[in-house]
Amino acid sequence: MVKSTHTDTKTGGKRRGRLPRIEVVDLFCGIGGLSYGMKSHGLHVLEGFDLDWTCQYAYEANTDASFIFKDIREVTGKEIRSKYHKNAIKVLAGCAPCQPFSSYAFKNKNKDSNKYDLLYEFGRLVREVQPDIVTMENVPSIASFKLKNVLGDFVNTLKNEGFTVKYQVVFCPDYGVPQTRKRLVLLASKLGDIELSKPTHKKGTYETVRKVIGHLPELKAGEACKTDALHRCAAIGELNMQRMQATPYGGGWKDWPEELLLECHKKEGGKSFGSVYGRMVWDEPSPTITTQCTGIGNGRFGHPVQNRAISIREAALLQTFPLEYKFFPNEEEVSITKASRYIGNAVPPRLGEVIADSIKEHIRTHR
Repeated sequence: MVKSTHTDTKTGGKRRGRLPRIEVVDLFCGIGGLSYGMKSHGLHVLEGFDLDWTCQYAYEANTDASFIFKDIREVTGKEIRSKYHKNAIKVLAGCAPCQPFSSYAFKNKNKDSNKYDLLYEFGRLVREVQPDIVTMENVPSIASFKLKNVLGDFVNTLKNEGFTVKYQVVFCPDYGVPQTRKRLVLLASKLGDIELSKPTHKKGTYETVRKVIGHLPELKAGEACKTDALHRCAAIGELNMQRMQATPYGGGWKDWPEELLLECHKKEGGKSFGSVYGRMVWDEPSPTITTQCTGIGNGRFGHPVQNRAISIREAALLQTFPLEYKFFPNEEEVSITKASRYIGNAVPPRLGEVIADSIKEHIRTHR
């Protein structure tokens, strides 16, 4: 049981109470960022579904829940309902793959149209499972997606099933995530009005790059730390090392001499990508951690002062994964590319904690 505090209206004092057991099934679970955050703040995560079987080790090792390798289109409501205990509050959570709704997708002509329908599959499972609470996280642009009214259709499905729905775009530094990530967070409940907890941070108190990774040992490009197998970074070729050395603190490719510029940067279209090959700034949150965050040419992923891209460990910490989080059975043999994909695709565990706290407060109010 999760402990909570209630006001005794007869005495005006506080009395200890207990929340009912809150159980979670996580769709599109990946390596478990959302599940881990919710578990860390008192929710009981039962299992996660995902189509990437390589996520199983990390998911099960950190959440103590079962990983189900299965296409969400083949999952049935009956299968999920059987996992919940009779008197538990049932939460159905998920972050459908966001790539179709990202800003990049609007420019990409080779879109995977099948991914558009995954949120509709989530809606189908809501109808079949009939949970008490639903939570969904995605990129903000899903709210303005032009090809299909995907979010609107999902919200209408929830309302038709008797849910009260609230969604908002969250600036993650407001909740203690040290990166300028923006995400749309949806909460829906059959118990009554539900909303996300109030922000815990404000400008001036944000978690920063320095606070989160400034204590880690120095690395050279291509090196791995002797005491932390995940504190390793990608190698850099000779020309890119010259570019890195020519990049001042907080700067980027626009600070390079002419002979180091890429051809694409000389064209009008390339000038809009001002952050690539950029360095992070110590006393600000990092940029959004993506699946390509360990490469200097993919964004402002250069270390603030060292001539390299950020390491796997630094990416994980900026994504709020704790040091003890296990990503691989053998961390001495790690694919930087695979680790970057895991971390960049994940929901920050800190955001999972905030969602869990919001659900608990909602239940205290409406139980």
